[in-house]
Amino acid sequence: MAGDILQKILENKREDVMRLEARHPLSELRLMAGEGPPPRDFLAALRSNHGAALIAEIKRSSPSAGSLAREVKVNQRAGAYERGGAAALSVLTDEKFFGGSLQDLVEARASCGLPVLRKDFIIRPSQVYQARAAGADAVLLIAAALSKGALSELRDLARELGMTALIEVHNQGELRPVLDLRPELVGINNRDLKTLRIDLNTCLRLRPLIPPGVTVVAESGVSAPQDVARLRAGGLDAFLVGTSLMRAEDPEQAVRALLNSNGGKP
Repeated sequence: MAGDILQKILENKREDVMRLEARHPLSELRLMAGEGPPPRDFLAALRSNHGAALIAEIKRSSPSAGSLAREVKVNQRAGAYERGGAAALSVLTDEKFFGGSLQDLVEARASCGLPVLRKDFIIRPSQVYQARAAGADAVLLIAAALSKGALSELRDLARELGMTALIEVHNQGELRPVLDLRPELVGINNRDLKTLRIDLNTCLRLRPLIPPGVTVVAESGVSAPQDVARLRAGGLDAFLVGTSLMRAEDPEQAVRALLNSNGGKP
């Protein structure tokens, strides 16, 4: 599955979106978004940390790691992450490939005071409205999955709804058009989409190409305190960590250990 995993996911996602829009016209989704809980400031939460800011992730499984915690109690996990000092949460809501759901996001947000990222494969405005209606404070936008025009449209819609857009890139080619949009928040994914291999040097290579005023998140492969320390020294501001935290016997302590590696919140 490695070589074409993104395309497989996007094919399935287009079918999901068609079903969503058949059930709920865009006008209805817009109204639902307006009735969602007041958004929490995701970007401010990352920037307010004096050291490394951690986005702690809830995901039940993944194509690369397989099943992680299918029976995870989302409310307990979210509370543990918050007590450990995470700045924000990320919740996988894709069902087929990651075993998640929007209900996981709803439960996680209701269980803590942290802002929450909907981590999914967003390709249409309907999904952004749906995310806000469920309480999402931020959405992931993957540059490899979107044209520059679509990326701009979805980023602007997220802003209009009071959300933050985390724009994800994997290489220098994807980064150039993203920087034209003057983003506030960029994620660098260390995973090669073709091979699924992880190389933390991806973050270190791309970070100098991003203006200093942009908050930059390291994604994939961060699993130990020394990873945080190394990437923080290379200019990374925040760290999205999922697999290692989902496998941890004590997720609260695991979050605390990652943050204590570099002067983050205890």
